[in-house]
Amino acid sequence: TMAVPVITGKKTENEKFKGAVDTYSIEAMMQDGKALQAGTSHYLGENFARAFDVKYQSEDKVLRYVHATSWGVSTRLIGGLIMAHGDDDGIILPPRIASSHVVLLPIFRKPEEQAGVMDYVNRLAETLRRVDYHGETLRVEIDARDSGGARNWDWIKKGIPLRLEIGPRDMASDSVFMARRDRSHREKVSLGREAFVEQVGSILDEIQAALFEKAGKTLREHIVDMDDPKAFYAFFTPSNTEKPEIHGGFARSHWCGSAACESKIKEDLGVTIR
Repeated sequence: TMAVPVITGKKTENEKFKGAVDTYSIEAMMQDGKALQAGTSHYLGENFARAFDVKYQSEDKVLRYVHATSWGVSTRLIGGLIMAHGDDDGIILPPRIASSHVVLLPIFRKPEEQAGVMDYVNRLAETLRRVDYHGETLRVEIDARDSGGARNWDWIKKGIPLRLEIGPRDMASDSVFMARRDRSHREKVSLGREAFVEQVGSILDEIQAALFEKAGKTLREHIVDMDDPKAFYAFFTPSNTEKPEIHGGFARSHWCGSAACESKIKEDLGVTIR
């Protein structure tokens, strides 16, 4: 849904949530090469049920402690979404979670053009709002403000997947001028109105897939396989002692399973295991 691929992992005894039997995490890679622990889930067994005396009556009429879980994601995902997909122009929202899918931008330079353009835009909006997109209707905005280029940039910064500019010439050819947020703001194409209505769901799916593939490429490019301990230590050792800044990325390596080995690596390098 967020178009952010993750690596799933079970945490070690030292890293798991205190009191849990098992803890699992999902790790995402941001564009700057830094990892984000995007979410965790914990199997608590009976531990917390015993602490808080939470029981249920089983089919054999016996009171037993519940087996509890604790899981979820937090507002860090909002930051993760921005860092995974955003660019210098602002946020880029994947269509499956976008607050709006399409924004219509009517353009008229003469007062006598306004009524006709707005009628065309309103009728198009009504049509689009009846389009099914993965079980929901399309969310459509109309921005008729007279604010020139600032209006366009407002929606670019907000990351809305599709922007449609519609003026008298577009009306005359029964078409729309479309820009996709996942591409350069200078890249715009003209589509017939009916063709756009028919294709809008596919276009949004293309954007969703493109964002996922781009984020996946970032993840893959920031994974380094290594089994040699010297290479592992070198990977996490700053090369510039005056301004120590470790490069980003995951080191994928075998681990002996020893808590002592894990603790030494964490003490030496500040590295934690997933």
